[in-house]
Amino acid sequence: MSDTSTRPEQLPVRVLGGPTAFFEYGGLRFLTDPTFDAPRHYVVPGGGLTKTAPSAATPADLGPIDVVLLSHDEHPDNLDESGRALLAEVPLTLTTPGGGQRLGAGARGLADWEAVELDRPDGGTVTVTGVPAVHGPGPREEVEPVTGQVVGFVLTGDGLPTVYVSGDNASLDAVREIAERFGPVDTAVLFAGAPRFSVLFDGALIVLDSAQTAEAARILGARRVVPVHYEGWAHFTEGRDELVAAFTDAGLLDRLDLGDRD
Repeated sequence: MSDTSTRPEQLPVRVLGGPTAFFEYGGLRFLTDPTFDAPRHYVVPGGGLTKTAPSAATPADLGPIDVVLLSHDEHPDNLDESGRALLAEVPLTLTTPGGGQRLGAGARGLADWEAVELDRPDGGTVTVTGVPAVHGPGPREEVEPVTGQVVGFVLTGDGLPTVYVSGDNASLDAVREIAERFGPVDTAVLFAGAPRFSVLFDGALIVLDSAQTAEAARILGARRVVPVHYEGWAHFTEGRDELVAAFTDAGLLDRLDLGDRD
């Protein structure tokens, strides 16, 4: 667990496995890409996805969630059956424009740079802005027909740190756009793991690898990076050791925070 007492900008982030993380921000309780199923194999178009480890907590362990930040709803390693059941109990799910239509009541899609203001329990607001994400190599218009829409999120508010949640993004150009508008970032929750499939894009990366995650941290001017999406699934090809090595090589190890775990 990271020491947040001496660095107030560093809000605690509880990493639960896969892409799922929990944090409180401005008095609201946020959850990213909920995946709570037990380890299992999922059949998906063109192949399969295998979950290899259970989540570190159950929805019941977390208590009420105010907002789910869902990068996309079309892949079970970002939204599984248990995650879908949870959405029915959450007042607001922010996701892609297409996901907002598919998921129905309680879901709202955010286009690039579209913002929504959320009321804080003790007054004031939190602003959540949808930001670009590209789930594969190359131009977005070529990638989306294969892997679908993905959205990232930036959270801001008076007196609050800036938080970026990348979603399944493989584009450092997208990171540069976000940095130009919102940098420097206090906490970046970056999806990593270097996933790749031989049947997709000739085996090219569909989410950042460890070296790119470190480069994203540099681009963002991130004071802290909490990586997710690098453990618990068979298609993640890089894990904790590769992240530590990459951040060490980049001279950024002091910014790497592997998150709070039970």
